[in-house]
Amino acid sequence: MNTQPLTIRSWPQAILHLDADAFFASCEQAIHPELRGRPVITGKERGIVAAASYEAKARGVQRGVRLSDVKKLCPDAVILPSDYETYSLFSVRMFEILRRFSPDVEEYSIDEAFVDLTGLRRSFHGPYEMIAEKMQKTIETELGLSVSVGVSLSKVLAKIGSKHRKPHGLTFIPGREIHRYLQDLPVGKVWGIGPNTAAFLNKFGITTALEFARTDEKFIEQRLSKPYQEIWHELNGRSVYPVVTESKSSYQSISKAKTFTPPSTDEAFVFAQLSKNLENACIKARRHKLAATRLMVFLRKQDFTDSGVELKLSRPTAYPVELFGPLREGFHNAYEPRTLYRQTGVVLAGLVSEAETQYSLFDDTAKIERMARIYDAVDQISRQFGKHTIQHAASLPTKLQAQHEGARGDTPKRTAELFRGENKRQKLGLPLLHIKV
Repeated sequence: MNTQPLTIRSWPQAILHLDADAFFASCEQAIHPELRGRPVITGKERGIVAAASYEAKARGVQRGVRLSDVKKLCPDAVILPSDYETYSLFSVRMFEILRRFSPDVEEYSIDEAFVDLTGLRRSFHGPYEMIAEKMQKTIETELGLSVSVGVSLSKVLAKIGSKHRKPHGLTFIPGREIHRYLQDLPVGKVWGIGPNTAAFLNKFGITTALEFARTDEKFIEQRLSKPYQEIWHELNGRSVYPVVTESKSSYQSISKAKTFTPPSTDEAFVFAQLSKNLENACIKARRHKLAATRLMVFLRKQDFTDSGVELKLSRPTAYPVELFGPLREGFHNAYEPRTLYRQTGVVLAGLVSEAETQYSLFDDTAKIERMARIYDAVDQISRQFGKHTIQHAASLPTKLQAQHEGARGDTPKRTAELFRGENKRQKLGLPLLHIKV
């Protein structure tokens, strides 16, 4: 197997990856300055760690650990209920700051973004290093959040850079220094390479990212599929993945899940949660004018084991009323009586364009058209008055049991403290923020 050296110009282009450090916990510390430097954990409403500050991670606390075990690892941990609304508002503010520097911002997740910096050195009268550092400092000053940043020639390399030194890291990987950051990085740690592919590469003596990047292109093309060929190019400093600035509008599948507190053995209640998952997934599918050809159902027990089934639909649809039959069939196949369940979820798979849906001779087209008009009206009412203003009777039992918010006697700060003119459903796009600068 031939190898080749990496010889690339330092900055033919510049892609930045920003990754917020322990984002949820960091948001809490920004709102409550007195918590800075202390081990902060979110997830009190679920009984498990949703996020942990670096102070808590240093004591051995990891995501998914039961809170009962947290007290053994970190007796002085500050355990808070998750406040996802506030976290989302911080995320919006963070992306707005990034757009002050570049119009090309990809919101990769709630706490991650890619930014194309190429060509901005003249506008900012300085090198890419200066622009990235200014971004990082602006977010820290205005939001009180710590973020790690990586800058390189491609998205894969930029992501390696942001992970290189956390928290509050600032890493630059120019073309001539790529080998330094890849030589000790296990190939399985590269973004997009999973454990199975890493194990396959290990069989050929490819254990590090540098060995993978230096592998002969002919070997890569013969042995690996297109996604891994693209990663190989990205590691060699050739940008294949563009920074996508548009909101995502195409999906291969849509999933919706819900963890409920406390867990339940009530069959009607668990099915109601599943029904609400289905409604939420269908709302999103209809918004993007998509219809599902397969339905997947899964249930998670209190011991974190899962059971689920996949069902093929007779015709593509995004109307819950047509899916409740298959949903109940899947539920009964997966459900075990007298068992504590903590989460339900559905996946709408095999999505096709609503406009391309073909009806068979046995479909009642008049009924389908009436159903479409009904759901159009439901969606319009939801947009005006809020989601689930109208919902199916099957999911109504979800309202009979307190969920998360206040279930353990705690209410997230953003819900408890409202601005003038706000109510529980309608709020301004502002986080409650008290920062000492």
